[in-house]
Amino acid sequence: MNLPASGLAKPRPPTATSIPAILKSLQDEWDAVMLHSFTLRQQLQTARQELSHALYQHDAACRVIARLTKEVTAAREALATLKPQAGLTASAASYAQQGYEQAAPAAAGDEGLVLQEVGMSEDVTAKIQAKADSLTADRKRRGKTIPEGLASADDISQYRQLASHTVFTVLVFLACLPFDLQLSDTSKVVTGGADKNAVVFNKETEQVIAVLKGHTKKVTSVIYHPSEELVFSASPDASIRVWGVQQAQCGQIIRTHEGPVTGLSLHATGDYLLSSSTDGFWAFSDIQTGKVLMRVAAGEGGNSAATCAQFHPDGLIFGTGTADSLIKIWDLKERQNVANFPGHSGPISAIAFSENGFYLATAADDAVVKLWDLRRLSNFKTITLDNNYEVKSLRFDHSGTYLAVAGTDVRVYLCKKWTELKVLNDHTAQATGVAFGSNASFLASTSMDRSLKFFGFDR
Repeated sequence: MNLPASGLAKPRPPTATSIPAILKSLQDEWDAVMLHSFTLRQQLQTARQELSHALYQHDAACRVIARLTKEVTAAREALATLKPQAGLTASAASYAQQGYEQAAPAAAGDEGLVLQEVGMSEDVTAKIQAKADSLTADRKRRGKTIPEGLASADDISQYRQLASHTVFTVLVFLACLPFDLQLSDTSKVVTGGADKNAVVFNKETEQVIAVLKGHTKKVTSVIYHPSEELVFSASPDASIRVWGVQQAQCGQIIRTHEGPVTGLSLHATGDYLLSSSTDGFWAFSDIQTGKVLMRVAAGEGGNSAATCAQFHPDGLIFGTGTADSLIKIWDLKERQNVANFPGHSGPISAIAFSENGFYLATAADDAVVKLWDLRRLSNFKTITLDNNYEVKSLRFDHSGTYLAVAGTDVRVYLCKKWTELKVLNDHTAQATGVAFGSNASFLASTSMDRSLKFFGFDR
């Protein structure tokens, strides 16, 4: 509004002072406001449409990127397993020349080969027997003295959490729920999880060394080779994979089971694997060639699902757990069931042989841990746990002095006296795997809370 020099508003002309003129002025102002509001609404609608279109394009771009990433990952995995598969095919051809037959794949599109049982040769038998004799003699010498540097019972009772790692969820892109854990002598830990991957972790550097991808279902059993950079993994996808850690590639796929693989154990020679499955069979395989040496029904008629398997330290016998609450001891060379241990209720969840060669620890869905004397074939001790306690893993230390129990929590017991030394409640969910470090200087455990924890004591 233009103001005169005096600062007062100009008077309206006489024609604008009448009521009709005032009404017309108000009407014009109202029309101008409505027109401006209409224009703003049109602009808002246009902006909304443009934003919606941009969001749609962004979502489409994200979908394309995700699809391409998935295709690239699949191509890399196919490339990683291409050479090993070619090696398997060559091996199969070699077996055919020697009179072995190749069985049909377990299912259309499956990777790897399923080889029929070819039997255990005299050379394999002699190697196994020689290794057992050597280990037995060595055990008798070691059994007379306590290992130098072994943690004492007081040290174990002072275990506390030293480190906790949850980085796996980032590195493997999916939530990793470890089901099993193995510890090597070089402080390397391998875990298997529900994300279908196995992860190798270095305790000293606190770094992930390798992420092993290839299984199509969760990884439930893993083993780190004691002298080579090899990892073995098993899964409900009915396959066993042999991985090279340095290349993070699968070098061998063993398919001998028709159902989920529930147990995995490495023979003392380091050359053979024992596996169990819900298909009711256990198998003994050569890890170098993928050749299945033996495949035997774990129960009557092969109807009893095998839930776990573990070699005796000497490697001449081994134990399997079954879904019908029975522990079976087998003679490897004779492939015969030589002893049965009844007494649990529910499927057997874990078994572990002591390095002293005399004790066997077993657990099932009955909240107890049973100790068996292999010399007398009898149960000499039963550790009763809390009500509804679920045991998922049992592990003796290498000296056979301590027993670790993982489940609702993590517990450590002193062998022979079978007294409880320590209860560790640091996990916020069920513990699924446990392993001792060298001389029981530390303890590692995995859990459904997606963490790998290390426990130790102050020296």
